[in-house]
Amino acid sequence: MDRNFYWVGLADVPRWLIETPTRTSGEAFDEPWLFTDGGILPDPGSIKSQVSHPGTQRAFVFGGVERTPIVSEALANVFRTLAPNDVQLFPVSIEGAPERYFVVNATKVVDAIDEARCREVHHHDEDDPAPGYEGEYDWIYGLRIDPSKTEGAQVFRLKKFKTALIVSEDVKNALEGVGNLGVSFERVT
Repeated sequence: MDRNFYWVGLADVPRWLIETPTRTSGEAFDEPWLFTDGGILPDPGSIKSQVSHPGTQRAFVFGGVERTPIVSEALANVFRTLAPNDVQLFPVSIEGAPERYFVVNATKVVDAIDEARCREVHHHDEDDPAPGYEGEYDWIYGLRIDPSKTEGAQVFRLKKFKTALIVSEDVKNALEGVGNLGVSFERVT
């Protein structure tokens, strides 16, 4: 039986906009991409985020230009249950929201991009790559992955294209079952 996977993206629905999480003191993290880079992180301590644009409060949003995944407690429980070995969940207080929210840090990075099946791929400029991005993808349209290379992961980032947060069909269905999402799912298998 084939396993299906989905790229989690921004949905075209009314939603509030959340800033990049910071330390509770307001101090920015040394690396703003730390929650989107894949890999296990040390406990970042107490963190917060602010609403940069009011709108409809959603259970799953991305914070800041770094697209840090932020979820409600109900959605955090989905990740805890279905992907306990694939994510870290860090509590984050959101200005004006009495509910508990969590940053989702995908700890797995897998090399599963099926470039031949992708519609269009763009590599970082080979003549002048940004330092640290040599050989990585700048953007991929019609992303496709090989599910046989996902190493059993339910939630992961892709090697050479960590922008993409990928979830299994089981995780997708459970998240949709909770509802009130500010995200969409694009099938990549």
